[in-house]
Amino acid sequence: MPRAPRVVATGVLLALALPALTSCRSSPDVAAYVGDAQVTVAELERAVDERMRDEDIAQFAEADRAGYTRQVLGFLVEQELLAAVAERNDVTVGDAAVRSRIDELIGEQDPDDVYAQLAQQGVSRADAAENIRQQLVLEELAESGAPDEEELRQRYDEVRDDLTGLEFGVITAPDEAQAEAVLAELTADPAAYPAVAARYAGSSTLPELVRGDPEEIVPVLAEQLEAAPAGSGFVQPLEAAGGVVVGFTAGEVTPTFDDARPELEAQAEAEAQEAAAARVTEVRDDLDVTVNPRYGVLDEDGRLVRGEGGVVQILDGPDDASGSGPGD
Repeated sequence: MPRAPRVVATGVLLALALPALTSCRSSPDVAAYVGDAQVTVAELERAVDERMRDEDIAQFAEADRAGYTRQVLGFLVEQELLAAVAERNDVTVGDAAVRSRIDELIGEQDPDDVYAQLAQQGVSRADAAENIRQQLVLEELAESGAPDEEELRQRYDEVRDDLTGLEFGVITAPDEAQAEAVLAELTADPAAYPAVAARYAGSSTLPELVRGDPEEIVPVLAEQLEAAPAGSGFVQPLEAAGGVVVGFTAGEVTPTFDDARPELEAQAEAEAQEAAAARVTEVRDDLDVTVNPRYGVLDEDGRLVRGEGGVVQILDGPDDASGSGPGD
């Protein structure tokens, strides 16, 4: 049951990391305000009661009913927030897409076992489905910012020089004689490196030639790798590696577009995810989110926790939190 709980646990963390508070609104009948929407105390209590009809959830909540109520409030607030994000960015995630992703995550596992384990974390089936929907919304936002083929090629032209780097490999043989034979084989045919490395597979062997800074990857051999002429190498006993190390360098290499594509796509994906997060932050900053102090306050990590005092306002981030009374 490794995958689904981790996915939902991520959603729990998201749900408890409430957005920045910008205004002081309070009513004893409202648990939280999210923009123009409200999570009323009655709605929150019904949501808690509904979940606790599941025996596993009830057992989870029994140890700390107030804490579980905060968790559910976090779910409800995050649901309102992500709904606003989806609406403002014209993103729609249907039930079929949610079911498909859940089926993919559950795989060959017994669904009842999966949901039982989630319930033991206080997560209902509806919470799990909603969290998957939120993740799909965020994925859609990121995908909308992903570059096309032309943009990837333009990115390659811009960073090609930066992609140039030393290409090298490290193979650890059991003795010096085999190490010398490995070096001779690589020197004669550098393209044979993957096949040769496979014969000496292990934690001290790089399975393929890598391009990068030796100081970051194999600092103990960095100086020798950088000094070796292209297409050559060296043999060195190294106790920490558990044998005799063969260092081989192919010299400075500039990858072709096709070779660089995975790296370019990974960089573009990371940037698209950052852009999607920024769009979520934009909505969070625009919404006026206020939590009734009876349910807790936001800690320095943005989590809803047990607290005392008035409504907490966070203007620029958790470090700027300050309290104010409900009458403000």
